[in-house]
Amino acid sequence: MVSQSYTVAFEGVEARLVEVQCALSDGLPAFAVVGLPDKAVQEARERVRAALGALGVALPMQRITVNLSPADLPKEGSHFDLPIALALLGAIGLVPRDKLEALVALGELSLDGRLLAVAGALPAAMAAATSERSLICPKASGAEAAWVGATEVFAPATLSAAIDHLTGRAPLDPARPGLISPDPHPRDLRDVKGQERAKRALEIAAAGRHHLMMIGAPGSGKSMLAARLPSILPEMSPEEMLETSMIHSLSGLINEGGISRARPFREPHHTASMAAMIGGGRGARPGEVSLAHNGVLFMDEFPEFPRAVLETLRQPIETGEVVVSRANAHMRYPCRFLLVAAANPCKCGYLGDAGRACSRAPSCGEDYLARISGPLMDRFDLRLEVPPVRYADLDLPATGENSGAVAARVAQARALQSRRFAKAPTVRVNAEAEGALLEEIATPDAEGRALLSRMAERVGLSARGYHRVLRVARTIADLDAEDAVRQPHIAEALSYRITVQAG
Repeated sequence: MVSQSYTVAFEGVEARLVEVQCALSDGLPAFAVVGLPDKAVQEARERVRAALGALGVALPMQRITVNLSPADLPKEGSHFDLPIALALLGAIGLVPRDKLEALVALGELSLDGRLLAVAGALPAAMAAATSERSLICPKASGAEAAWVGATEVFAPATLSAAIDHLTGRAPLDPARPGLISPDPHPRDLRDVKGQERAKRALEIAAAGRHHLMMIGAPGSGKSMLAARLPSILPEMSPEEMLETSMIHSLSGLINEGGISRARPFREPHHTASMAAMIGGGRGARPGEVSLAHNGVLFMDEFPEFPRAVLETLRQPIETGEVVVSRANAHMRYPCRFLLVAAANPCKCGYLGDAGRACSRAPSCGEDYLARISGPLMDRFDLRLEVPPVRYADLDLPATGENSGAVAARVAQARALQSRRFAKAPTVRVNAEAEGALLEEIATPDAEGRALLSRMAERVGLSARGYHRVLRVARTIADLDAEDAVRQPHIAEALSYRITVQAG
């Protein structure tokens, strides 16, 4: 007797359909799982045995073989427990086999038969919808999976409830999507005293998704500024919400099925490994660059990160995706993020203060920032110095605009870009424009072109730097609601290409 159910195996953010075949045959009692299972999948035999025993179901005194097809696809994770249990129940006649073939199942079994939450319910629901099947998953994962909306999601709390649903004794109602999570970053730009130039740079960065480097003494407000960047970014579109939530689902970061319209804000510590930043480790999971997809990646103490980690950022910054290579698979994850880096001017941090700088100034600053390679530094569209705030200014009332006013201008500029790039599906913001498209949208007037040519020769702009100036100028023009890029826009864009010593 052969029965089959369906589940998924994850390859990057994609969920590939896996057929779980269960066969009973004569011979000595045994329970084997084949088809490239990892340790967690092999251990499913004992969890399934105990969970069925808790329901009063004894395994037949036959040879039980479970095959996970396609057999050459690696199978990882505890979510195979439920589909294996259902396929076995179908083989012994306790669950209708035709019902099993019409659904995709995933979930971890506890020894008493409860279904425990697993990562990846959202991409699994996408795979179920694509294959025109419904999804059955643990109750704790149902609200998350229901966000797909294109397929029915049933979320029993126990294996017993799943059986009752499939046999018709107690049908379950479809799960409903979780609540929209509140914005976890309610900070406001008005909290920052002074630093008007840095606030302007944040606005430009947010409007065109331009990468930003801030260099300043300790306590000048770099981290405070970066933490308020999400407050001026527009909410994610439904498409962006789904993209981001699928990555967070794979990483188990969605709480109680709620997803957020606010853009991610990730701030890894400078001791983070390459696998933590780019992706990898067990199961080749997404790294920080992918968890920041459609949001902000803030890297404080930028020169303190291992140089190998910093250099791996160069390709994701340019392409918007990262490939985690393994001997038997290549996982692709999207990573279109806004990189904000902060650094002290030197190791001690007080290079510009004659009374506090170390005895090695200014060579200490050159050596410290030389940890950032020239090619990587060239990828920052905006670079600025963040001077210390005077003590007297800290007692003054808050000045400048609040985040709401700045966010309105950013949203207006993003709306202009959405209309501009409507026919270019791979381009969403000015920072992604290149080639003929960039020339079309960012060709400056005669005065602006002359200024850009003079400064390119004087400061030695690379071809990449030249094009990044044009992109920033286009964003500044968008913030001014102007169709043409003019000399003032070029001048402001050039002012953010400060000379930074990098090796």
